[in-house]
This record gives sequence, C-alpha cells and structure tokens, in this order.
Amino acid sequence: MITNKLKNYVLPCAIALFSFTSVHAQNKATAATEGKINQIIKKMTLAEKIAMLHGNALFSSEGVKRLGIPELTCDDGPLGVREEVLRFDWKSAKWTTDSATFFPNGSAIAATWNPALANKFGVAMGEEANARKKIVMLAPAFNICRMPLCGRTYEYYSEDPFLNAQLAIQSVKGIQSQHVAACVKHFAVNNQETQRNSINAVVDQRALREIYLPAFKASIQQGGAYTIMSAYNKVNGYWCSENDFLLNKILKQEWGFKGAVMSDWGGTHTSVNAAKAGLDIEMGSSGPYDEWYFANPLLAAVKAGKVSENVINDKVHRILWVMFHTSMSANHPAGKMNTPAHSKTVYDIASESIVLLKNEKHLLPLNTTSIKSIAVIGDNATHKFSLGGFGAGVKARYEVTALAGLKSRLGNSVDIQFAQGYKPDYQTTYTDQQKEDANKPNQALIDQAVATAKGTDAAILFVGSNRDYESEGQDRKSLILPFGEQQLINAVTAVNPNTIVVVIGGAPYDLNEIKKANHTIVFSWFNGSEGGNALADVLIGKVNPSGKLPFTFPASLGDSPAFALNTYPGENGTANYKEGILVGYRWFDTKKIDPLYCFGYGLSYTDFAYSGFSTNKKVYNKSEEITARLKLKNIGKYAGKETVQLYISKVNSAVLKPEKELKAFKKIWVEAGKEAVVSMALNVKDLAYYNDKTDKWVVEPGQYKIMAGSSSRDIRAVGSINVQ
Repeated sequence: MITNKLKNYVLPCAIALFSFTSVHAQNKATAATEGKINQIIKKMTLAEKIAMLHGNALFSSEGVKRLGIPELTCDDGPLGVREEVLRFDWKSAKWTTDSATFFPNGSAIAATWNPALANKFGVAMGEEANARKKIVMLAPAFNICRMPLCGRTYEYYSEDPFLNAQLAIQSVKGIQSQHVAACVKHFAVNNQETQRNSINAVVDQRALREIYLPAFKASIQQGGAYTIMSAYNKVNGYWCSENDFLLNKILKQEWGFKGAVMSDWGGTHTSVNAAKAGLDIEMGSSGPYDEWYFANPLLAAVKAGKVSENVINDKVHRILWVMFHTSMSANHPAGKMNTPAHSKTVYDIASESIVLLKNEKHLLPLNTTSIKSIAVIGDNATHKFSLGGFGAGVKARYEVTALAGLKSRLGNSVDIQFAQGYKPDYQTTYTDQQKEDANKPNQALIDQAVATAKGTDAAILFVGSNRDYESEGQDRKSLILPFGEQQLINAVTAVNPNTIVVVIGGAPYDLNEIKKANHTIVFSWFNGSEGGNALADVLIGKVNPSGKLPFTFPASLGDSPAFALNTYPGENGTANYKEGILVGYRWFDTKKIDPLYCFGYGLSYTDFAYSGFSTNKKVYNKSEEITARLKLKNIGKYAGKETVQLYISKVNSAVLKPEKELKAFKKIWVEAGKEAVVSMALNVKDLAYYNDKTDKWVVEPGQYKIMAGSSSRDIRAVGSINVQ
C-alpha cells in the first residue's frame, strides 16, 4: 500500500523511469534502423539508387529486388482508396475486389471541428490502404481555402491554419498508426486550380509562416508525417518541386523532416535544380520512365559531377526510412476493407459535419406525428458523390443517397414522393458555353416538382453541386447555385410553405436569396457511404446537428480578399497575395465586412449558455500556458454538442494584426438541462507573430483580449490578459 506521501515520490520516479526506458528504447531502435539503411545504401549501385528516385509505373517507384527492397506503392486517398487502375494507364484494371469505403470529403471533416474523428478517419483509411497493399496514401490535403471558387476546396479543409493544423496532426497519426505513410499535400500555397501548373504565388514571409505553412509544420513535427507532396505552382518565383527555401531550408532543416518529398504527378521541371533543392521522388502519369528528369538525366548529371552522389544517398536514405516505417516495418498490419467499423466512422463524421444554417419556424427536427407526406425534390437526393470530375474517386462498395436514407428512416410512416427538379448535365470537358447551358433551369422538371410539392405536408429540396461541378483541374466561375436550382427553389417554396432546403457541396455558395426567402436551411457535404443515413437522422432529430462552417460564406464574391484586391486568378502568370495574413474571417472581421455566414457558424436544435469565463492568471510570461475555463449549460430540450471557440486579439498592437484569431477550440456533449465545465489551454508563445524583418517569431508584450464564442461573429464571453 502506497501512502499519499510515498505516492508523491514513487509515481514521478516511476514515470521518469518509464520515460527514460521508452526514450532509450526508441533511440536504440532509431540507431539500429539508421545502421540498416546505411548498410543497404553501401551495397547499392548508383543506377539502383537513381531508379528509386522516379516512378516506374503510374503509382509506384522502383525497389531493389536483389537486396529485398520492395517497390514504393502509393494511391490517391482524399475520399478513400481509389479503384485499381492499370499499371501504366489511368483506365480501370476492372478488378472485382477493389471496392472501398467512401469517406466524407475534407471540408466535411473540418466541419466536424473534431480532431478525434479526423484520427478515426485516418485509422480506417490506413487499414483499407493496407488491405490493398498501398504503402503511401496521397492524403490528406491541407491547403488553405484562400478563395471560395477553388475547385479543390471540397478536398482541402478550412480557411484557418490552427483548425487545419489540429486536424492534420490527427489524420496523419491515424493513417500512420497502420504503418502506412500519409503524404501531406500540396506543399505549398496551392490555392487555385486555374493556371495551377504555371502560376507564381507571391506571398510575403509573414503570411507564409502564419497562414499557409502551420498545418504542414504541425503534420510533420506533431503528426510525424512520413512523406509530403510538392505542389504544381511556383512560390515567390521558384517551382515548389525545386524550391530550396521550402524544401531544404524550411522543411528539412528548420522543421527536421526525415521523410521523402514526392512531386505531384508531372510537377517536376529539371534534374539538377530539383535534386539540389530537395525533391526526392519524381512521379508522373506516363513513360518512358528512364527519360524522366530523375532517371537517366539525373544519372548523367551525377556522373558529370553536377550533382553529388551524397545528395542521391540522402534521397535514397529518406525513401528507405519511409519503408522501414511502412512496408519493411515489423508487425505490419494486414489491413481491413469495408468493415462495419469503417462505416460507423463515416457515419459519425457525416452526422457531426452537417451544418444547420437556419431553422426559424423550427420545422426541424421533423415532427413525424403531424407530417405524413413529404416531397423529396432535387437530383442531389439520388445523386452519388463517390465519383465524378477530374481527380481521385472511390469505387464505393455502397453509398446511401439522401432519398434512400429518408426512406429507410421514414418509409413506414411517411409517404415520400420524389421529383428530380433539375438535370445536372455538367462535365469538366465542356466548353464555357456548354457549361453555361448546363446551368439553365429545366422548366419541365420544375413543373413536375411543383406538382409533387403542392400536395404534401412538407417538401425537402436537395440542391447544391456534385463532384463534376466541384473538381480538381478547374475553378468555379461564380458562387451561383448551378443547374437553375434557384428557380426550382423559388417555385417549390411558393407552393409549399413547409419547404426545407438542403444544400450539398464542398465549398461556399451564394445563398443570399435562400437565406431571405426560406426559413429552414441545412448545409451538407459529399458525405461518404453513410451520407444519406446521417443526413436523414439529422433531419428527424435522431442526431442533433453540431457542424460548424470551416470557412466564410461571403455575401458577395467581391467581398473576398482575392477578389476585392483583384489578385485572382493573377496577371502575367503571377498571383500577388496582397491580403497577406488577412485570409478568410481575418479579412472580413478586420475590414468590418458582413459575411453571409461566418467562420465557425452552425446552429443546433438546442441552445447553450456561456458563463463564468475566466483564465488561470491575469499576467503571463512568454514561457507559460494560458488556461481558459467557462461553464457551458444546455438550456434547451435536446442533448447536443457545442464547439466552444477561443479567439485572441492583441490590444493596440504595434504591427498589423487580425481583429481576432482562433487559438483553441473544444467540442463537448451536454445533456439537456445540464452544465459542463469547458477548459482550453494554449501556450503564450502561440500568440506570436512572424517578424519578417528579423525572421523570428515575436510575442508582443501588453494586453490581449481573449474571447469565447459559438462562432467568429457570435462571441459570448470576453476576458483580458497581459503578457510581460
């Protein structure tokens, strides 16, 4: 039996001993791995080394059979492990065993504001990758949502570097817990698809450090990412695949990245410059592979003395280091596909991502005792989102549509009638005129929808976009809802006062007219295999919505900084990021511009009251930790989750600072009528700004406002602290 006095002594000693033993064992394992890698490299010929540095097929690079080194295999993974394609062609391999789980898109995961779910997503993704013998998953993608039209906004996460960083850490840890390498992308400042292969993003050092790099840094230093993908674009005049400042100075030297840098497919431009600047593996879409920059031309450059063999050895070392953590690791998991646990993960993410934008007449949750007939209208009610557009998709084993989800939940008690409403005739290969024609309303389908809606107790309109409309390789032309959907909404709303509008998409849209004319609005996403079930459960109240917007919905496109400053898509091949650090809500709040919907916004079926806001101290030095606490009471009649967001603002700053910046958040479940204590911690050093004159992080002394709220515009409690 340990007395309290002895406990105070024994436990710290035991912890210290355990920690020492763990560190000692880890160092021993690291040293052993380094020794093995060095011995392998000594046995390799120069030609064998060069062969490992470039693709030998669409999704693999060479191993060394005689030394027992396997190929490095990879696969697309933003939405799940893609279907098997031919070794040397993008065409389907026509396997019958390559169906996979379809996971919610990136902005859906961000809308959960739940890092634990990002981790569960990563674990499931890693398990499925192993089952398909994929060693590197080309995911997750954490570029900042700088402007709302970007074709990959659905794939990227949010407009905020802190939110992105917290999700990056956990998704990477989840994937790599299965001995699969996460390939974090696209490094860096890849914020538009228009001219993505040539655009030069000119961004100042402060914005680069404070906005565009934090998620990448966190994924490496806290998440431990094994691989990273260089972006297509240039940053400050240099291609990302041969950007010495990004790849060598920041990534490898400053951040201590030990893994391998892989190019985006076809994103390499030189042999010597790219090799010296820090690229490790060149990937692409077609051969002949021995003619690629990192193949025979690089071999010739080494023989000519233009590139040191030590540079080549470092690249091989990094690739082998990745392999010793993945394909060549001990106790490598066998993997699992399409398990009930994976479906549960998809459902949990989807159900926590759905954002309730408006519920003025409290039509939601649906009262099934009074509503006996529902008109389900809109192509998105039956559309599947696992495939579409240009880029990675999933051959989903199954995908529950919104209509199927509602029928499974309400089919026995409610008469559900469906009308298509609009035709999503849109392809990425269309000309601008064809795309414009595709966005016109179909009056015949609208008439059918109106006739269906007239005779029902309620109508649920499913509008928004799909994976053809939001796609890699192209940006949207505007924020307007496609396919003539606004005319459909107007017509149905006119004949049925109980109309619920459900917008499905992965990015902001112009919802001004809907917000003014409609009393019930829900925003959902490309929400994976269980998307329809999750959405139905939110609509009927089995799940209380808790999603929060991960980016600002502007009232007008011209309000967004890239458009207000006329820096998109750029001029003469250059996009000048004139807004600097004022990205997303930082811009809207600082410039006093009202958005349509603000960052962090999302309603619930219940209400929460904030009280008792305090910090553990009033005055801090720069090495201390701030702990903020408050009481959160559920004052409504439904149990639910609230995401408490903590923002910081420097009072009378000597340098430009945003009106407020997200520095902590916590999602918490509270039963109806109950109260919970919410505690959030942050380091004083995290209040620093980057001084681009001294190239140092600086914590400005003085007074700071510390604010807790339900969104960036709904601040419920304000306090003040001082930093010495």
